[in-house]
Parts: sequence; C-alpha cells; structure tokens
Amino acid sequence: MADEGDPTTQRLEAEQVRRELHERREAEEASDEDSAAQHERRADKSAYLREKLADRVQAEHDAEEPDPDPGLTPPRAG
Repeated sequence: MADEGDPTTQRLEAEQVRRELHERREAEEASDEDSAAQHERRADKSAYLREKLADRVQAEHDAEEPDPDPGLTPPRAG
C-alpha cells in the first residue's frame, strides 16, 4: 500500500487488497474450474485496481514536489 495519500485512497487500496485475498482464497476452494477461473479474474481485477491507486498516489506525490532544477533544463527544440 502507499505510504502517502489521502485517507480515501488508502481506504480504497486496503479494500482492494482485502478483495484480492478473498477472491484468491475462493479460487483455491472452488469446486470446479469455471468457478475458480471467475474468482481468479476477480482477484486479478482487484490487484489491477490496487496498482492503479498506487500509481495515482505516486502521481499526486510527484505533482506536489517542486522542480529541483528550474531553469537549468534546456528548452525543447520544436
């Protein structure tokens, strides 16, 4: 989970972790292949959403950091 971010994002990340773990357990305990595959897809979706939330936290963090070298970066040729 992210070290930073607003409480809502942290709560959403925690929920996705919980869902992923739950669905992985359900997949292991499934009585047939179709049911197991469905639970695996749900677990994969939760993992994907958790990763996207982490990306969002990182992007927000990066946007808050000041440019360490303003004015020293050459302009783009265009």
